Order: sequence, then structure tokens, then C-alpha cells
Amino acid sequence: MGSRPVNPLSPSPAPVRGRGRPRSAAARAKVLEAARALLDSAGPGAVTIEAVAARSGVSKPTIYRTWPNASAVLMAALMASDAPPRGAGSSRSPIAMLHRQLRGIAATFASRTGRAVTMILAASDPETELSRAFRHHFILARREEGRHLLEAAAAARELRADLDIDVALDLLYGPIFFRILLGHAAVDETFCGRLLEQLLAGWAPPRVPRRRRPR
Repeated sequence: MGSRPVNPLSPSPAPVRGRGRPRSAAARAKVLEAARALLDSAGPGAVTIEAVAARSGVSKPTIYRTWPNASAVLMAALMASDAPPRGAGSSRSPIAMLHRQLRGIAATFASRTGRAVTMILAASDPETELSRAFRHHFILARREEGRHLLEAAAAARELRADLDIDVALDLLYGPIFFRILLGHAAVDETFCGRLLEQLLAGWAPPRVPRRRRPR
């Protein structure tokens, strides 16, 4: 039998994409890896767009398409360093995931790089690029993660149903970032654990008294 004639009006088959991450995701990973390496080896001041581009092999225009400046790249690198692995803890309770997030923050700022960033933030003007990047790319990102976890915990009845989420978020993250910005005390796992423990004592749902069985 001969081959069928090709209908020019029929849709052409979709092109098959190669396996692997898209180029943008691969470039982002290279940039963050380079930024973390510069942070570890020479401190926050070494993280410049030029240095990151040279170390990562990603062009400066490509970096600028994702981050507005070097400070934003630095904060993204810090965030990536304390983020849990993908899919990790998906079956855990929201409160357990909140503990995990706070431990990650504590570990980040207990490291040599984190302490260096803390000292710079404590000594810098709040309107510097680094301070603004810290607020927008670290504080607000962590706060939004916390919002989802607190809402999930309330829905799972691990917290009071009448909990004001916005106030709870300020109570939770305010002391942590206050210590980071002022640099007057350490942000470590012990502090974060005690902070969450005391807050949860007030956020817990009321206990329902057990009914006594008639004798």
C-alpha cells in the first residue's frame, strides 16, 4: 500500500522537548550556587553582579532579568540555603513544618555568612539596597510561608479557630528579625524554639473538659 498524502491543514505534531530543567531554571541554579560560593569564600561584599556572572557563566543581562541588583541575589542565595528540600515534610503537620522553617532561619544566621550579613544589616541604613532586599526578599517571603502554615494549622484544629493570622505573624517573626536588624542578641535554634513554644501556648485551641461518667 502507498503512503497516505499529507493533509496540509492538519496540525503538525508538537515538538518533543528534551529532558531536564528549562534554561531559566538552570541559569538560576548556577547563579545561586555562584553567589553562595562567593559568600562562603569572601563574604557579602564579594557578591557583585560581575563576580556572580564570571563565576556562574551566566550573562549579566540574564541575571538582571530575575534580580534587580546584587543585594537581591545575595538574599536569594541565603533563602535557598535554608529552604527544605522539595517534597520534604509534605506529610508533616503545619506546626512541625513551622518548627522546621524557624530552624532553617536560625541555621542560616548562625553560620559565618549569616553573621556577616547580620552585622552589615545592623550597621547599615534601613534604605540601603541590602536592607530593602532583606525586607522584600527574605522577611516577606518567610512571612508568606508562615501565613500558609498557620492557616493550615488552624484548619487542622492545631490552633485556635479565632486566631488573628496577621497579628500572629508579627508576633512570630517580629522578635527574630528585630534581633537580626539590631544585632543585640543571637538568633539561634534555642531562641526560635522557645519563641514558638511560648506563642503556641497561647494559640492552642481551648481544651474541652472531659465528661465524668456517672457512678
